[in-house]
Amino acid sequence: MKSRAALASASRAAPPGLPAPRVGFWRRLLRGLGLGLALAAWALSQPAGAAQLDGAAAGSFGPLVQPAQLQAALQDHAALRIVDLRDADDYAAGHLPGAVDAPYGRWRGDAANPGKLLPLADFVHLVRSLGLQDSDQVVLVSAGGDPTDFGAPARVYWTLKWLGMHHLSILNGGMQGWKDAGLGGLQTAAPRVAPSHFVAHPDAALLATRAQVLRAVQAPEASRVLLDARPPAFWEGKVKAPAAVAPGTIAGSVDFSNMRWFPQGGGALPAPAVLEAIAQGLPAQEGQARQTISFCNTGHWAATNWFVLSELLHRPGVRLYPGSMVDWSRHDEPMTHVPSRTDQLWAQLKQTWQSR
Repeated sequence: MKSRAALASASRAAPPGLPAPRVGFWRRLLRGLGLGLALAAWALSQPAGAAQLDGAAAGSFGPLVQPAQLQAALQDHAALRIVDLRDADDYAAGHLPGAVDAPYGRWRGDAANPGKLLPLADFVHLVRSLGLQDSDQVVLVSAGGDPTDFGAPARVYWTLKWLGMHHLSILNGGMQGWKDAGLGGLQTAAPRVAPSHFVAHPDAALLATRAQVLRAVQAPEASRVLLDARPPAFWEGKVKAPAAVAPGTIAGSVDFSNMRWFPQGGGALPAPAVLEAIAQGLPAQEGQARQTISFCNTGHWAATNWFVLSELLHRPGVRLYPGSMVDWSRHDEPMTHVPSRTDQLWAQLKQTWQSR
């Protein structure tokens, strides 16, 4: 007579002709379902951000992302933080899915000195208010209508990288490039954003202070390049920014307008091979790594030169002088191409007359 254990074992056996049940399979399935439910609950608990969706890991983009590439990532539910730098009215009229509103003016100094860096605490507060973490993949979006506009995302890119963020991209051509590519899907509702706990770690290697620029002016020419990103008329001393004390340029600088990077006009950068060819107009490296300091009037145009050389062409030792000529001219630092007082007065009168 069979024992109870044997009878129980027989009762669990599979009927003739059928496979034995896979107990391990069902356990793994239930465990997987439980994990999936836990992950789903975690995802629903996360605040809405730029595009708070699961997908690509941070750093999946390079410094410059094309409209079609960004659209594909959004359709694939990539985890992105999109920061819209346009005016509030333009943002409200239609923005990319999940984009947060962060007008360019919030990243700049006041009208008297727009290029001046904000206090570090102000930058940290701004970044936190946008819900950004240093591990996020951040895409910066501007209007993108012309070369000058590219300076906005370039300057904010530099600012965020200086603050310690690592996964940054600029939408090439901005919103104009998005529309020119025939892409849609814009939204008008602003997302809900939970403040982050971002902690800044400023990178001194990206910043050129006025004292550092002065040392560069006094250093041998072979060791540095002072790159003036303004249109030639500024470098020649024929015109000046309203906030600058005097026209002219930093002594020993090279005229290299940021407009050179846009041979076709518009607000989108060309292919890397074209950029490399344009960069051949810069002073030769002569076999050694030169320090390059990019400046303009207020660190706006200069940010484009910095971005192309540092981030796209990977030139070493490229720094940005944020205050640029407005800061430089106010401290009586060495300048060239400064017209005489009489010429400056005549130019000012002429400019006033033409503006009527």
